[in-house]
Amino acid sequence: MTVSSVPPADPDLSRRTWRRSIAADGSSTLGVGVIGYGYWGPNLVRNFAETADTRVVAVSDLRSERLEQVNARFPAVTTSTDHRDLLRHPEVDVIVVATPVGSHFELARQALKAGKHVLVEKPLASTVEECERLVELAQRNNLTLMVDHTFVYTGAVQRIKQLVDGGQLGRLYYWDSVRVNLGLFQPDVSVLADLAVHDLAIMDYVIDARPVAVAATGVAHVPGRLVNTAYVTCFFEGDLLAHFHVNWLAPVKVRRTLIGGDQRMIVYDDIEPSEKIKVYDSGITLDVGDRGRYEMMVGYRAGDVWAPRLSLTEALSVEVQHFVDCVRERRQPLTDGYAGLRTVSILEAAARSLAERGRPVELAWGDMDADSSTRSQSPVPESQASA
Repeated sequence: MTVSSVPPADPDLSRRTWRRSIAADGSSTLGVGVIGYGYWGPNLVRNFAETADTRVVAVSDLRSERLEQVNARFPAVTTSTDHRDLLRHPEVDVIVVATPVGSHFELARQALKAGKHVLVEKPLASTVEECERLVELAQRNNLTLMVDHTFVYTGAVQRIKQLVDGGQLGRLYYWDSVRVNLGLFQPDVSVLADLAVHDLAIMDYVIDARPVAVAATGVAHVPGRLVNTAYVTCFFEGDLLAHFHVNWLAPVKVRRTLIGGDQRMIVYDDIEPSEKIKVYDSGITLDVGDRGRYEMMVGYRAGDVWAPRLSLTEALSVEVQHFVDCVRERRQPLTDGYAGLRTVSILEAAARSLAERGRPVELAWGDMDADSSTRSQSPVPESQASA
């Protein structure tokens, strides 16, 4: 992965001249500083600006034309081309990192060392080692570290989690996900870190079990670019299998996940405008013949299909509010540093497997789930998730 140039943090640097002065208001609101105003940054700034008890204090970006957009839409927000201005600003309590993946680790590390709570755009960092260092640094400084796994906070995924935890699907058999479209080629990450990270984060949240091995194949069709088409398989203890297909060269946009259990099955289509989830009361029945297991008869059961009502609240809005609540109440976020670490662990293993033409790579989780008992519950009340 290409690593963006990030100046080192230096607390002794003299203050730079800010474009706009910020008056201290003496309120208890959380001051927010956003680093990066490219593709996702504007959405983050907008949601923090619209969230109660938060105030966007400053935005940093290396391109002055992007900062001009901030000035035009949010005149009270200070802008700077140097992210270090945000780190040393006394009114900034939270740093949001929305920059290329290669700069995530260094920017988040500097923010945590500066005593700021941190929200990082996915994936958390480029390597497992970097993720581990961020998690350890946040814990040592008693700060909130959260990764922007936005889909976890959608009404659809929240509802799927409720159905799985409630035993509605029974014993899980498989997880089959397709996320493809034509473009957008990323210059610094492969299609795995760009697209597969979404579905891996969803699976990590919904399924309590962790994969024991990962196998991946893929290819880079464009010279000089990273892998643009990939297939990833996650193996679990027992007979649960998860498969992911991601592709930047598909003629259509597909965002579909099938989750099968021995009682019911789910089809989750994120492109559907209303009925994103359909629950199928379908499956198989097994009857033992007269000669025992050698004459096992397989029958098919096709029951009702229903689409649960889902919350239409913007996922990023739910996520931002959850992050603010976790900072204020000292709770572990749903998508905390450990969640980001687990997802990057799978991505890193998949990259190793891909380089070895699909050889399965075993995963050892250690104490990555050590904090699971203290992690906050769903940020969406059941009535809202299904409203």
